Amino acid sequence: MQLREIQKRAWDNKVTQGFNTTDLNLEFALAHAELSEAFEASRKQPGNLGEELADVLLFLVSIAEMRGVDLDTAVEAKLAKNAARVYQRNDTGILVKTEETIAAERG
Repeated sequence: MQLREIQKRAWDNKVTQGFNTTDLNLEFALAHAELSEAFEASRKQPGNLGEELADVLLFLVSIAEMRGVDLDTAVEAKLAKNAARVYQRNDTGILVKTEETIAAERG
């Protein structure tokens, strides 16, 4: 299933079930709660992690639909941008973007 289809089906379910479709702040809060549940599942109930991550995804695609964002296209663009980035380890061993990457992103 394509992300675009997931986005549409998640939205259609929200509308059909009578869930929130207008309060963006509420959706972000609920998505945050679902992410916290996924974190807890990863620690205490690993068998439930997939379902909890699915909940997070469904909230995110619904937020995208609420705001008119084609998340499929946005994800493809972000993956391409990330692939073009070059990182180097700094003196403490942390990966940081190179100056060339930062300059290229500024345009």
